[in-house]
This record gives sequence, C-alpha cells and structure tokens, in this order.
Amino acid sequence: MNSSRPPLRIVHYAPGLCLAFGGVVRAVLDCCGVLAARGNEMLLATHDSPDVPGDWNGSPGKPNVVQLPPPLRPNFLVSRQAVNAWENLLTPGCIAHLHTPWTASNMQLARVCRRLGVPYIVSIHGMLDDWSMAQSRLKKRIFLLAGGRGYLNSAAKIHFTAAAERDQAAGWVDVTRAAVLPYLVDLEPFKLLAPVNRADVPTLLFLSRIHEKKGLHHLIAAAALLRDAGRNFRLIVAGSAAPRDRDYESSLHRLVADLKLQDHVRFVGLVTGSDKIALYQSADLFVLPTQQENFGLVLIEAMAAGTPVLTTRGTDIWREIASAGATICDESPAALSAAIANLLDDRPALTAAGRRGRQWVMQRFDEASLAAEYENLYADVIAAGRV
Repeated sequence: MNSSRPPLRIVHYAPGLCLAFGGVVRAVLDCCGVLAARGNEMLLATHDSPDVPGDWNGSPGKPNVVQLPPPLRPNFLVSRQAVNAWENLLTPGCIAHLHTPWTASNMQLARVCRRLGVPYIVSIHGMLDDWSMAQSRLKKRIFLLAGGRGYLNSAAKIHFTAAAERDQAAGWVDVTRAAVLPYLVDLEPFKLLAPVNRADVPTLLFLSRIHEKKGLHHLIAAAALLRDAGRNFRLIVAGSAAPRDRDYESSLHRLVADLKLQDHVRFVGLVTGSDKIALYQSADLFVLPTQQENFGLVLIEAMAAGTPVLTTRGTDIWREIASAGATICDESPAALSAAIANLLDDRPALTAAGRRGRQWVMQRFDEASLAAEYENLYADVIAAGRV
C-alpha cells in the first residue's frame, strides 16, 4: 500500500459467501483477502459465510467478517436489525462496496450510505450484459424502474471488469462514472506450482458453477463427437449447481448416459484449494463453452496454472485472453469438437500456449499493482466525497 496514505476502511456487503454460487463469491473473497493483507481494514458483511477462510477473524492482515441477521423475502430484503448493524459499520471516512444489481437489500443499504454521507461502489458482475438482460426480462425492467436504476446511478462509481461489460451496460445505467478494473485475483497459491504427472489419456477439464449458461451440455455433446471420431480422452467436470439449477445438473447426467459416455466423462463435484490447482495442472486443456461471463475467473485461474484455455466470445474478456494464447470458438458441439481435436493434435503449440497464458496472467494480474489500482479507486472516491 502507498506508505504516504493511511489504511483504508472498506466495507463490503455480499448476501451469501458460498463458493458453489460461482465467481462473484470468489471475487469478493479474493478482493477482501488481498487488500487486508496490505494493511487495509476490510469488513465483510454477510448473512451466510460457509466458505469464508477459518482464520478471518479481524486479526492483523485478515478481514473481519460481520454476520448480519438472516435476510427476509423476497429478494434478500433485510430486517431493521440488519440495517442497524450495517449502519454501525459505516464510520466517517470509510467506503462501502456492494455487489450485483439485482439484490433488493443493496437498495436498502445504499440508502443508509446516502443518509450518512458514505460513498459506495457497486460491482455489476456481468449482470447487465446482453445475455443476462435477456433472461427474466420483465422482472429486471420492473426492478430497475422500482428503484434499481436509482441506487445504481447514485453510486460514486459503477465497477465493471472489462470494457465490453461496461459497453453492454450503457443502455441501463450511467456509465460515465464507470470504473473498469479486472478482478483482484489472489494468485499466491499459483506462484509455486508443484509438479503434477499428467495421465496418458488427454484430459479435458470443465470447472465452473453448473448452470445452463456455461454450456456444459454443448461440451458433452462435443465429447460424443470426439468419441465417434475415434478420439481417446477423458472429460473431468468439476463444480456444483445451486439448488435452483439441480434439474439442469440432473439432465447432464442423463445426457452422459444417453450418449453412452460413462467411460469418458467423470463428475467430481466442487473442488477448491490446492486440489483445484492440481486439477487445473493435470488437464491438457481447460474448456468453458459459456454463453456469458463478465470476466471468467476460472479462465484466469486455469491460465495461472499453465493450462491452455478454450472458450467462447461469451466472456467479456475474450479479446484479452485470446491475445495471451487462449483459443476462441463458437459454443456449438461441432465447433468445440473441431477446436479440441486441432489443439490436441499440436501438442508443442498447446504447451506453448499454456506457458504464454501463465506469463500473461502473472504480469497483468500482479497483486501489488492491481491492488494499488483498487486502493487508488477507493481513496479517490473517499476524497471526492460523492454520495
């Protein structure tokens, strides 16, 4: 941190911190952890914290997790007690950071910020992307009209992780106050990689939240095409589904059975920590045939592990990662199977792409540089005093 500036007091709010819910939770945890380690006072307010690291207790260099009373329904509206607890966290000179546009509690907590004169930032996390806005269209438009747009446009800054994400949001919020910063990724576990022996059979890896938009059904169909073409491979599927997506997860297991791919496809559930890094390293190719990602944290993690990446234009940073060696194709089974076959046929080029991707990630997402950019953003907003 800038030695000439005192530590910042930054108060994040995320309703639930369960890694099964995807990259938003991972991004919040990484941001709080990295900035706390740099001497900032990080407070993370939440209603549910099953996947918060066990040593996060507010000791030096660690965030302080504040448990709020359970949310009400609908859409995470919170009680007066939760609002009071939030208010007590907002001391003079601090800044609040809210996440996602669609949580009703954010409107309640933003109102408290404005009343107390505490500036706040909102991270959109891709939820105003074209694909996202095409889902539950009427419900989202009503939410924006009923106060959602107001709380977003009253933020001191609206945070996007890529220029493409900001551009897609321009029709819904005021992007003249946009802050474009990639996620602050905790790369420390990736800096020294333990040797891993790859299997003799080429290994494809899908690691992400199990959700229809991730395109896993296309990848399974592509696996059938590869099998029918005489390819020997295995596909590891790592991740779990939120309760509302369990039917989709079940349909994937049925699809594997219907296509008789049991010998090629293995579901391993949610994988975290060092096991996740080892899984990245053991794969010959990481594949994410997504329809929409504002950032695609798993893509950055895979590249940090030295694993070549194949994905689609559905991720808002596809141009950036393509320039660093990732392969981009359509999400159709035919396009995926052709791209996978071509990549596996040129192993030297595949290995070189993995090395190039790792080098780019370690430079672009250097924690010290990127953390300083976040600190400067927070400090500038606090100094401006905009609410």
